[in-house]
Amino acid sequence: MYLIAMATAIGATISSFRIKPEVKARPREPMSVKTLFAGLHFIWGNKLILGAISLDLFAVLLGGAVALLPVYAREILHTGPWGLGLLRTAPGVGAAVMAVALAHWPLRGKSGPTLLWAVAGFGVFTIVFGFSKNLIVSLIALFLLGASDMISVIIRATLTQLATPDEMRGRVTAVDMIFIGTSNEFGQFESGVTAQWFGTVPAVILGGVGTLVVIVLWAWWFPELRNAGELHEIIRGAESSTTADPA
Repeated sequence: MYLIAMATAIGATISSFRIKPEVKARPREPMSVKTLFAGLHFIWGNKLILGAISLDLFAVLLGGAVALLPVYAREILHTGPWGLGLLRTAPGVGAAVMAVALAHWPLRGKSGPTLLWAVAGFGVFTIVFGFSKNLIVSLIALFLLGASDMISVIIRATLTQLATPDEMRGRVTAVDMIFIGTSNEFGQFESGVTAQWFGTVPAVILGGVGTLVVIVLWAWWFPELRNAGELHEIIRGAESSTTADPA
């Protein structure tokens, strides 16, 4: 497994050197408190990006069922280490299969509703996994959970990149990465705490239900996200805003 990981890392590195970036010269801003928090300020003012990033933050925070897989494997599904290994692998396999599928058949149509439905699928399959007491059903639910999560990750990352001007992209991406990292860790902590309070199965089910509640609230609070169109429309919108306001 480590040899495979090393081979893929080397392949990715070689492939990255084949990319020919288009370098555009731009003036460097002086370091100040304003430039330090420019990424946060831009995200707060852009409701499309704010909605996409915060949606992922709270969905992952509430839907952290993966942290409780050892308990499910031992006490609910009554399987051994091999079963736990399958459970831990299923979301990754689902995400990998979906990534390959989307590479060959890109997403079409409105990106905002697709993102909301993908995160809703994440919540639904979390609930299915929470109720399941069969290993096969649990594996299928986790597989589909990982596939749904991959759709949302791709759309969110693409929206964030395309809707951000060149001069702000690095700072916005840095904020996005901080949110992603902290949401995963806090999500596992939240799952452990709720499992201690309410039990393992109720904790997972409540997390899935909470994700669906977040979907409804975000669709209401962020109409920019709900009405986001195809990605090429977002590119034109970002380019027109940059042309109108070079700063």
